[in-house]
Amino acid sequence: MSNLDLRFEPAQMPAGTEALRAEVRAFLADMRARGIYQLGPAGWAEVNRPFCIELGKRGWLGMTWPKKYGGHERSAMERYVVTEELLANGAPIRALQAADRQNGPLILHYGTEWQKQTFLPQFASGEASCAIGLSEPDSGSDLAGIRTRAVRVEGGWKVNGRKVWTSSAHYSQYMTLLARTGENGGERHAGMTRFLIDLSWPGIIIRPIYHMTGEYDFNEVIYDDVFVPDSMLIGEVDQAWKQLTMELAHERSSPDRWTAQLHVLANLLDELDEGDDRLAMQSVGRLVSHLWTLRNMSASVAGMLGRGLSPSIEASIVKDLGTHYEQDIPHVARLLVDEGERAALPEDNDLTRILKYNLLFAPALTIRGGTREMLRNNIARGLGLR
Repeated sequence: MSNLDLRFEPAQMPAGTEALRAEVRAFLADMRARGIYQLGPAGWAEVNRPFCIELGKRGWLGMTWPKKYGGHERSAMERYVVTEELLANGAPIRALQAADRQNGPLILHYGTEWQKQTFLPQFASGEASCAIGLSEPDSGSDLAGIRTRAVRVEGGWKVNGRKVWTSSAHYSQYMTLLARTGENGGERHAGMTRFLIDLSWPGIIIRPIYHMTGEYDFNEVIYDDVFVPDSMLIGEVDQAWKQLTMELAHERSSPDRWTAQLHVLANLLDELDEGDDRLAMQSVGRLVSHLWTLRNMSASVAGMLGRGLSPSIEASIVKDLGTHYEQDIPHVARLLVDEGERAALPEDNDLTRILKYNLLFAPALTIRGGTREMLRNNIARGLGLR
């Protein structure tokens, strides 16, 4: 029997939400008209540093952070609206997503004053990216099984180990690293510590992990006797697990966990018409209804985070459902496109081009933010089912 009070209360959007939403849409139209970005096959997962700088100038990065750290002291739901519009419209925010979504809040909650003053303004301006070093070759998404180790030395720590599936490491300036610093004493989640890493330091090797698209966003990051000064320690030694609970709630419930394929759905809708068969209409209707449900669940978690809660189980549910949803969209689109007259769509058709890319990319969605198996283990444990 579960003793967890699991709920997804409707999120209350603040006054001015619709005006803010319209402002973001007008900004994106202007960015496209000026040629700063165009919607590509990867949607919002494109890397575009000039666009990120423009977002920083508009005050749409670090929106909820204190002004003294480069933030703008807006509400969590205002940030949600801006993020939702950027993602749904395929704005190329990949380079800044991790820093704005979770690394910034991590430093804000657990970092030193020097860390907050030094790094948060870089994230809020869009000038610096920060990857996330969690998963490892022999443990995957089971973070309690990591082997990367940090050993105390004079003035800091010496780090050795490997991280895999590390998105964005090849173009990021920084990375937050989870390392083992002590023995767990039988407690799987004990003895781990977080560090902020400058990826230009000696001893760090970054190797690409290619997608079936021929491109790469995932990386293997190797640490070979990397010296990390004490000033880059985040929070308390051996107490990283409580940080991760908060951080992963930010990551797993974010709109980027269910919007990666929305441009595929939008292009599919452009190809369909009222004369299409009932099965096609039912298939698309099911995708749209799932989208609305996921959006409301995700917004609910954002509201809880904004109130200082830590809805880790609810966030894991959103991520698990979101992964299913994002992988369903290109497969449903393929089935519909392969039927009837659309089976002869030209190669330069927007839907054909986007669909080919995303059918190959879809398997990677299972890995980002935690594998499906680990998410379901966490959900079952939180519900008292195991």
